[in-house]
Amino acid sequence: KEKNKYLGNEYILKTIVTTDLLDKIAEKYNVECFNLLTGFKFFAELIRILEGKKKFIGGGEESYGFLPGDYVRDKDAVASCALVAEAAAWAKSRGKTLFDILIDIYLEFGLYNEKLVNIVRKGAKGANEIKEMMRNYRSNPPKKINNNNVLRISDYETLTTTDCLTGEKTGIKLQKSNVLQFFLEDGSKISIRPSGTEPKIKFYFSVNTKLESASAYDDTMKLLDERIEGIINDMKLK
Repeated sequence: KEKNKYLGNEYILKTIVTTDLLDKIAEKYNVECFNLLTGFKFFAELIRILEGKKKFIGGGEESYGFLPGDYVRDKDAVASCALVAEAAAWAKSRGKTLFDILIDIYLEFGLYNEKLVNIVRKGAKGANEIKEMMRNYRSNPPKKINNNNVLRISDYETLTTTDCLTGEKTGIKLQKSNVLQFFLEDGSKISIRPSGTEPKIKFYFSVNTKLESASAYDDTMKLLDERIEGIINDMKLK
């Protein structure tokens, strides 16, 4: 934007299990943020569809894969490292480190903390246990998690989001996938999906809160760690 390259038709991509901090940053700069299923093949597909119509800035997923620009259309570690180096140089020119810039972002948009928990269930018996877990979450979804009401549930198998207060259902415009998401009243998000390549089920936890000051970072992050542990314990995942 400082170099007057911002045209107003830019967009970024992220997966549905990646931090929503990116959505908030994109919203401030009027950049459209698309949330897609896990896998860079979905990134490449949308980039192709929007080619010549919108400008792709970059996109990534929670497992650290990132794609800056539309040259490769898959995870691009080399270009990503170059981008990080440029960002570090930009920060240094302003007398800051990358961590200082990250703290500035947290102060403006809120402090976010994420964690992934894998539950391994091997063999045919394990596969059936994972299927049963997903069936139970769908047929008997929790009304509260860690003393927080569940406000919305998104089911990517039925492609519907249900408002738990009104019962109203809205559609999800993505391909079908065996994924569930629970959105809590404190802003926490829990995503659940069986792995497509390994004998395990994945639980993604995302929590956030306001960061009052840079000096409060460590204590506030500790509180978010404790919130995640509270969710994990309440869901009996240990």
